[in-house]
Amino acid sequence: MTSPVAYQRHDDIGVIAIDNPPVNALGQAVRQGLVEAVTRGNEDPQARVLVLVAHGRTFIAGADIREFGKPPQAPILPEVIAFLETSAKPIVAALHGTALGGGLEVALGCQLRVALPGTKVGLPEVKLGLLPGAGGTQRLPRLAGIEAALDLITSGRFADADEALALGIVDAVLDVDDPLEAGLAAARDVLDGRRTPRVTGELPPPAAAPEAIARYRAKLEAEVPQLFSPFRCIEAIAVSSEGSLAEGLRRERELFLECMESPQRAGLIHAFFAARAPHKVPDAGEALTLTRLALLGEHPLFAHLQSKAERANIEFTARSDDNTQACLVAAGVDATCPTHCLRIALLSVETAVDLESIDADLALVVSAEGGMAELVALRADANQQQAAANALKSLRQAVVVSREGSLLAALHKAARDDDANPHAAMEAASLMLAERGWAYRASDIDLLAIEALGYPRHLGGPHRQATLAMDGKHR
Repeated sequence: MTSPVAYQRHDDIGVIAIDNPPVNALGQAVRQGLVEAVTRGNEDPQARVLVLVAHGRTFIAGADIREFGKPPQAPILPEVIAFLETSAKPIVAALHGTALGGGLEVALGCQLRVALPGTKVGLPEVKLGLLPGAGGTQRLPRLAGIEAALDLITSGRFADADEALALGIVDAVLDVDDPLEAGLAAARDVLDGRRTPRVTGELPPPAAAPEAIARYRAKLEAEVPQLFSPFRCIEAIAVSSEGSLAEGLRRERELFLECMESPQRAGLIHAFFAARAPHKVPDAGEALTLTRLALLGEHPLFAHLQSKAERANIEFTARSDDNTQACLVAAGVDATCPTHCLRIALLSVETAVDLESIDADLALVVSAEGGMAELVALRADANQQQAAANALKSLRQAVVVSREGSLLAALHKAARDDDANPHAAMEAASLMLAERGWAYRASDIDLLAIEALGYPRHLGGPHRQATLAMDGKHR
């Protein structure tokens, strides 16, 4: 089997290239390939400095989601990064696209980092109920300081290339189009003495910042007191100023494993997978591409869709004609839609409880809060529903597909009818909805409740919670 990591030499510079499409995720083969390629580079007598690059549209976008929930396979990422950090020859990481999670941790283990314009970096593990478990809570503070680490790690937000440079996360932003060109230029600068590589783990511990630690802890207690992993992130970051890298990494690992055992981690992972392709209609074949739609009537959603039309290569009109492929009809509008067009009724959650009387092929159900919408198949077949869902996705409208009746309206009604305990009401309703068969996937029920109705994300959704309760498991 061919390794997704290759090594070759450019004059006196060894180049390690990752090619693991689509996002160069850090699966076991990539981790093993990195160790082997770095070993080759160090054993290559003609290579004086090494460059780490990735092919495709991005650097390393994080862990391999196919490994989620499975026993770890050697070499695990902390071991790989420790191996990079102790390389006898300096390694220049050339970042482009995104360097996220373990991808950024890999870069932090290299001795120099350069980025292309437009690159984004981040440690978003907190969004999955985890903390950066491969040195991110220890190496990032050594480069950027404790306050910056608290900001990035507890929020999971991304920093662009300019911010990463200002914070010291990258050493330079090079205005070139090719990461290999950037890496080779930076490596040449190292060889000529214009840039000085540094071992991140050998940098002095960051200055203690008890006030910043207290401020971020108070912020989290005010905003998300129910969450587990953000507070463990704070604890791990605080340790970075208290001793050696080895001591910090030991404590980081302990806290990481605590997060792994948290039921919140499982709930957040469930929500993550639920959001991967909720617009996909099972059994749909090749769907027609919709490029000309009529927006009939008035609705706040229309402005959002029109703002994305040019990028999506979709033309909107105020009336239908022979070239119109679909009509999106606002509530209360008595509009004629040609028989060859898909008629999509735009409904609120309050008016979508009973769809039997709706004269339309599809119903697009939206909540007052906005966010995720639901596209319900009434008369439309699978290919027609997929065509409409694809068009909405291209217009940056998040959508879940369903059939016959509205999951969103039913969940909303259940929560409204029991406003004293709306989450429990949604959990009870979710079981009924799954039995009715309106949902293509049970996880779609969870996703709508989270994204459109405010059900707590860390619980994974009402159907997940109701199922756990039936199995006798606790939240």
